[in-house]
Amino acid sequence: MILKLKDGEVKIEMFPDVAPNHVKRITELANSGKYDNVVFHRVIDGFMAQTGDVKFGNSSSNDYDLRRAGTGGSSFPDLPS
Repeated sequence: MILKLKDGEVKIEMFPDVAPNHVKRITELANSGKYDNVVFHRVIDGFMAQTGDVKFGNSSSNDYDLRRAGTGGSSFPDLPS
């Protein structure tokens, strides 16, 4: 998967052999635009960058509040990967 950001592209390696349901779902969500303008709310240099809070992390939404980004949770937290 390739993220197109304002400062360049980020390539994300997917592992469908390890987590086929996760790869399918994140691909569907990304292709439908759910992650457009969603911020990276947690970044640990050299380790990981976390995003995906479509409820509070959409920076183009009128309800956007960086203090809430990352707290939106998921309505499907225990789906198998």
